[in-house]
Amino acid sequence: MAKQKESDHYQALVDMGSNGIRFSISNLSPQTARLMPTVYQDRSGISLYDAQYQAGKKVPISQTIIDQVLKALLRFKRICEDYHVPPGNVRIVATEATRNAINSTAFRQQIEEATACKVELLAKEDEGRIGAMGVASSFGSIKGLVMDLGGGSIQMTWMISEKGHVQTSPKGAVSFPYGAAAMMRRLDEAGTEGHEPLRMEMSTNFENALEDLEVSENLRQTADEEGGWTLYLSGGGFRGWGYILMSMHSINPYPIPIINGFRVPRSSFLPNVKEYSDPETTFRISSRRASQVPAIAFLIKALAESIPSIAYIHFAQGGIREGLLFSRLPADIQSQHPLVAATAVYALGSTSSLYQLLKASIPPAHKSDSSKDPPAALTSPHFILSTVQLLYAHASYPKDISAAAALRSTTTGILGNAHGLSHTDRALLALVMCERCGAELSSTDEQFLIKLHELVGPQASWWAKYIGRAAGGIATLFPAGVMREHEESELCVAATWTTVQKKEAVPAISFDIRNGIPDVDSAVGDWRHEMEKIGKKKNWIGGREGWGIKVITTDVR
Repeated sequence: MAKQKESDHYQALVDMGSNGIRFSISNLSPQTARLMPTVYQDRSGISLYDAQYQAGKKVPISQTIIDQVLKALLRFKRICEDYHVPPGNVRIVATEATRNAINSTAFRQQIEEATACKVELLAKEDEGRIGAMGVASSFGSIKGLVMDLGGGSIQMTWMISEKGHVQTSPKGAVSFPYGAAAMMRRLDEAGTEGHEPLRMEMSTNFENALEDLEVSENLRQTADEEGGWTLYLSGGGFRGWGYILMSMHSINPYPIPIINGFRVPRSSFLPNVKEYSDPETTFRISSRRASQVPAIAFLIKALAESIPSIAYIHFAQGGIREGLLFSRLPADIQSQHPLVAATAVYALGSTSSLYQLLKASIPPAHKSDSSKDPPAALTSPHFILSTVQLLYAHASYPKDISAAAALRSTTTGILGNAHGLSHTDRALLALVMCERCGAELSSTDEQFLIKLHELVGPQASWWAKYIGRAAGGIATLFPAGVMREHEESELCVAATWTTVQKKEAVPAISFDIRNGIPDVDSAVGDWRHEMEKIGKKKNWIGGREGWGIKVITTDVR
């Protein structure tokens, strides 16, 4: 009965795209709805775009292909019944390939007769808008240009998404016939001598689109302040390109094998196809996607020429499927930060009190030398709250694997499937939780730790150790996650900046503890000792010549 009740929140969706047909069942139960967790997913490689071309000429979708589609849909219908998905929660959504098919009406009619489910045919404008909402679901916040690359077309718009409020272009999205499969066909038809006119056409259209979309002044100002536009990319073709860039990353092997949240600067984004001699061997690149690499590289070059002020590129998992689901969520759920939503299920009783204690363990911004401050990503309210909520998730693990499990919790562990997390958040939370669990690692896990250090840099790595060590002390004092009401005033922590005099004045952190709970005196003493150790040079990131800050602890009576 419990399973049946949970299944009331299941949403089944068929996304009939140009390059393939995607099937999914998602659980939109209120507690985890922001993450839109996937219960089931599958993909059929039927290309409805390719099915409409023979010898360069457009033809109707053949009955053979239609029969293949019907067979796949009927199988999914049975799977939905097995998962007890309410019939009213099953949707079939079709996009450009179906919309532009010569026999679109007859094709959809056969589907509806066979499945008893209406085919929702998205208009071109809706396809761009919904795809953008899928990208919005993929990050805690967004400010930039958004592009969704399908098989037949590419949609472009701009977006500001913060705390559940999504603002996009009043013109919706601009669509161009430059999808991955379409570009392969056009490049083949144009021949080498026709590539330059095509590139000029694309560059002009992209440049004009930026004007036609009426980009908000707020977003333009942000681009000016940050040295260029931030570009958010979705769609299988772009994600494939992201995996290729990941395989070529200066950090090798790159430690987070998740495309959503992967970020590169403009210099790394621009293609040199000769470098990718065998993309088919790259992780998550199918033979079909590998065949599209030259066409996608051509598209990216044209895009970069038309918008030369692109600074950073973020890759998103979210597309039509995620956009359709995210659009249905109430505003209060959309506004949740994905990291907070992902860790909430692990929270214990006194989250608010423990949050205040951990927050007080981190010194405020330095008044005169901000170069030593922890990165904002580590001190944001959502990150501190997420740390507290996850504080006890690995407490039951044996000591020989608890730190390793915590270290990998955000990649292949308990948060691996959480949708919407940036790679920075994944790396930093992993480092914090590893330290909270004692940071005793095998040589294999130690190598993974080093790669995460390389990803976030030495300063952020040291601060993650510091916060993890502080969190570990809190967890030891309150192992059940319960802080009694009177204890909030009896145990206080204050972290402030000070200096120690050696050859010259050196910045240091004063970590002061005032304890009025007699039975935890010993644990408080151990905590103080552990915090001092994190500031010793031998424990700095990179050793004695590396990065760290001295920590001085005092017992305030």
